[in-house]
Amino acid sequence: MRAWKAWLLALSATLLPTTGCEDATDAPAAVASTCRAPLRPGASGVHLERRWPAVTFASPVELVPGPGGRFYVLEQAGVVRSLGADAAPAKVVMNIAERVACCGESGLLGLAFDPAFDSNGIAYMYYTHPKPGVVFESVVARFHSSDGGETFDPGSETRIFAVDQPYSNHNGGHLAVGPDGMLYLSLGDGGSGGDPENRSQNLQSYLGKILRFDVRTEPYAIPETNPFAKGGGLPEVYAYGLRNTWKFSFDRGSGKLFAGDVGQGSFEEIDEIVLGGNYGWRLREGKHCYLPATGCESPGLVDPIWEYGRTEGVSVTGGYVYRGAHLPALAGKYVYGDFASGRIWALDLVTRENVLVLAPDIRVSTFGQGTDGEMYVADYATGAIFALAPGDEAGSTTLAEHLADTGCIVDLASGGKPPPGDVIPYEVNSPLWSDGADKTRWVSLPPGGRIGVADDGDFDLPIGTVAVKTFRLPGRAAPVETRLFVRHTDGGWAGYTYEWNDAGTDATLLTGSKLKAVGDRSWYYPSRGECMVCHTQVAGSSLGLEARQLNRLVDGQNQLDRFGPYLANPIARARFSPLASATSSAPAEDRARSYLHANCSMCHRPGSGAGGAAMDLRFATPLQSARICDLVPEVADYGIEGARLVAPGYPERSLIWRRMVVDTAGGGRMPNIATSVVDTAGAAAVGDWIKGLGVCP
Repeated sequence: MRAWKAWLLALSATLLPTTGCEDATDAPAAVASTCRAPLRPGASGVHLERRWPAVTFASPVELVPGPGGRFYVLEQAGVVRSLGADAAPAKVVMNIAERVACCGESGLLGLAFDPAFDSNGIAYMYYTHPKPGVVFESVVARFHSSDGGETFDPGSETRIFAVDQPYSNHNGGHLAVGPDGMLYLSLGDGGSGGDPENRSQNLQSYLGKILRFDVRTEPYAIPETNPFAKGGGLPEVYAYGLRNTWKFSFDRGSGKLFAGDVGQGSFEEIDEIVLGGNYGWRLREGKHCYLPATGCESPGLVDPIWEYGRTEGVSVTGGYVYRGAHLPALAGKYVYGDFASGRIWALDLVTRENVLVLAPDIRVSTFGQGTDGEMYVADYATGAIFALAPGDEAGSTTLAEHLADTGCIVDLASGGKPPPGDVIPYEVNSPLWSDGADKTRWVSLPPGGRIGVADDGDFDLPIGTVAVKTFRLPGRAAPVETRLFVRHTDGGWAGYTYEWNDAGTDATLLTGSKLKAVGDRSWYYPSRGECMVCHTQVAGSSLGLEARQLNRLVDGQNQLDRFGPYLANPIARARFSPLASATSSAPAEDRARSYLHANCSMCHRPGSGAGGAAMDLRFATPLQSARICDLVPEVADYGIEGARLVAPGYPERSLIWRRMVVDTAGGGRMPNIATSVVDTAGAAAVGDWIKGLGVCP
């Protein structure tokens, strides 16, 4: 018997006797463990302060200051709401959901007020709209308000611009009025992957561009200084060679235009957009050759002013040059973030020094800037709005450099086991694939901490929780990695990675990602930013700590009973049928859907904002509602004839299966973080299910 299992048996004797977790409501006697959650490291003097705490929004994607001191929030599905300076509820300004194609990377995405709004009541909005024959069309339209912006009349819509979209992703969509009074629009490259038709470099295509319109006349005029106003390209084009600009802004100090351009698979970039600039896509991704075999030598390409790799995040969100008074350390710096990792940085525009400001557990969908220059950020996952506000430098802390000093693991020389106290070892039914590594897991709760259980069975672990996971590779006595997943005092989560030495006597904290040769394979240690790409709020953050994963017998006792005394409320385990492992004797559908739940649904579910496809791969979602069965892929078909997300009876035509078995992440393999070895058992489970699937329900 493994050492930690013996420890689990000892722990069970200290818990209250129960006949099932339905009866386990009393808290056990608190026995504090030595595994305590540290403060979040690297305090910068900035923190996120919740604004309008009584108000949340459904998938907020834009935050714009407007008339009367109000902020206007765009909800992706097609609703515009406004917020006053006080705590009053958000008002619905306009609802055009019935004409908006949503969601994934589409929806109501842009809003800008006409420079003469006070006299004409006009605002411009950008949204995607269903259109026969194409995936949808992108539309810029005028809307009118007769009450100073309290409401906008949906019937007043006047289209001024539209373009067909060949795929569902890369719709850009930001609108802003520049210091010149012109209206600017960003459009992505049309989608799929790798810009297959090279639209970004094609000056006869609107896609992959920033456009500029003179909206002082109807529908619009071409600004005389547009680079192709007199020929050579579409006259609306202001800049090109962009992949998918997600947010741009004008610095109210210098008037310069800065943008965040989302990368393909390696680099995210910040650009200073200049008139007629070619930013290189798809010749280059960031400063790097995208297709080395075809070359990327082209005179006049504009380099990004900053780029970062996928260890820091995977989807840049452009921000603003900070011009407020509350945070002098940020004055004149470009503040931006990453949608997936939640990280927020400040880029010095003179020295090009880039500093991490915050690493909150949020989905950074958009920034906003008030008329006073202060900055705000929206969390796509929770719908909350935060202000960047002064924080406490005294909150800074240093994480333990050595795993032995964390208090979260003892007896390292024998591979490590949990410390005594309120620590609960656990196993899961359908493990996340980690290149064949075996894992041991336990969770340490703070003194008196109680666990909430969401309606879908996800555990809501208390502040101060530390989840510990140690990885072991076949044929190697020493562990290779231990990860601590910590819920900090701000309520957010963060992951920290420790690399074990070859002797198996201790492990050292890593500050970034690392690739290491271990025996006959390579082992990838993820960065802190990469941890948060998968540990999404909408999936409960901790992932494996959910009722369907934990509902299993371990040494003769159901694990949910073991957790029972620590739950805030009883849980009826019959509500949560257990997930099945890929190699079990369970029905093929259960094995496959369990695998997709454990390995894919943290991103592919409603509210995650991840991916261009609106799939829902949660186990409990009926297949007819999962948006995968016999559906043509909207993003890319990878050259597969008759491709479907799931083609009943044909795994080889099913992208979900095909993307599990391709050799490298560069070829679109999923999961795409911290894995390089194909999971043959998982692929077999999914393939068997698809092969036996006759028709879609």
